[in-house]
Amino acid sequence: MVPHLITALTGPINELEQRVLESMPAIERWFRLEWMEHTPPFYCSVDIRNAGFKLAPVDTNLYPGGWNNLTPEMLPLAVQAAMAAIEKICPEAKNLLVIPENHATPNTFYLSNVAQLQRIFGMAGLNVRVGSINPAIKKPTAIQLPTGETVVLEPVIRTKRRLGLKNFDPCTILLNNDLTAGAPGILEDLHEQYLLPPLHAGWSVRRKSRHFQSYEEVAKRFGKMLGIDPWLVNPMFNRCGELDLAAGSGMDCLQTNVDALLAKVRKKYKEYGIKEKPFVVVKADNGSYGAGIMTVRDVKDLDELARRNKARKQGIGPTDLIIQEGVLTAERINEAVAEPVVYMMDRYVVGGFYRVHPERGSDENLNAPGAGYVPLAFAESTRLPQPGQKAGASAPNRFYMYGVIGRLAMLAASYELEATDPEAETYD
Repeated sequence: MVPHLITALTGPINELEQRVLESMPAIERWFRLEWMEHTPPFYCSVDIRNAGFKLAPVDTNLYPGGWNNLTPEMLPLAVQAAMAAIEKICPEAKNLLVIPENHATPNTFYLSNVAQLQRIFGMAGLNVRVGSINPAIKKPTAIQLPTGETVVLEPVIRTKRRLGLKNFDPCTILLNNDLTAGAPGILEDLHEQYLLPPLHAGWSVRRKSRHFQSYEEVAKRFGKMLGIDPWLVNPMFNRCGELDLAAGSGMDCLQTNVDALLAKVRKKYKEYGIKEKPFVVVKADNGSYGAGIMTVRDVKDLDELARRNKARKQGIGPTDLIIQEGVLTAERINEAVAEPVVYMMDRYVVGGFYRVHPERGSDENLNAPGAGYVPLAFAESTRLPQPGQKAGASAPNRFYMYGVIGRLAMLAASYELEATDPEAETYD
């Protein structure tokens, strides 16, 4: 099930949300059957955009780094999910080694997330230590966090077949490093230990286009089960091969794909009587942190991009790109544009928060410098009934819808990981 949380949207429930809420038993059974066939990623976070007429994921992170944004009230859910996840993989687990990201200088906000992971798995009954693969960490290094807590980074020790710390031999290793720079050799060939998530979940292998191809398949099956147009929960996309703006190559491919996708979105908007102007989002097909993301409403915008990069004699590239249908966000917190981020572990939704950006528009990427984070709160079951409501009646669990979309993206990620598993027969 999905926690009953407060969301920023307070308007009437739209047709799509109504259909989902009414179909809760069928949806939960559908997910239950899917998880009998597919293994969920160990943990996962999903950025979701609610345009009112459409609700869809725009990014799925298999190494979520914002656990510190969850409220203390959400910790019991996370601990319960952590216990379930560990029991499935290694019931006798005693020691857990967390491998964080490498930073040139200590990033206390990110390390607060590591401290939260330590807390969650510690409460789940594990001895948890943090092992750094950063060559600069040569001895145990204590880093003070703004909260007053301390995180100790220890240099990892690699033997022939195992990874650990001095006087610490873990059976399970939890990666919180998305491997954008590639999988380091020190993490390879660990056949005697569980490495979670697996190396092929990192950005050295993952491609957003492959993920959203898997998501499209999931959305079609979900739409058929629910009797809805899959487009209502699925952002359409195209992929463009290597683009090098510095060299001026690949622009034809980009323009053609942007134009084609904008035409498809216009057609859908016309079908549903939507008056908004369609847009697409162009971003690198791998990597994270919202780098290099651009909103495009007209193919002419790309000419300006090419001119700007040519004038600077530098630019993106060589890079594979995904062109994704843009999804507006109708959510606001204190007048600032916001989008919900759903956090999951194993197959459970454990909580979430809002990413808020006061300087960005409803059609722009919010995962950018200047973004803030606002925790979601649990809904009060004792609140007064709304006008026209019977005493004791509760408002619909709007967050349930976000949990459904988050789990659809997580299911797509499990399809994706199965397809890219180097040890699976289906790998190509």
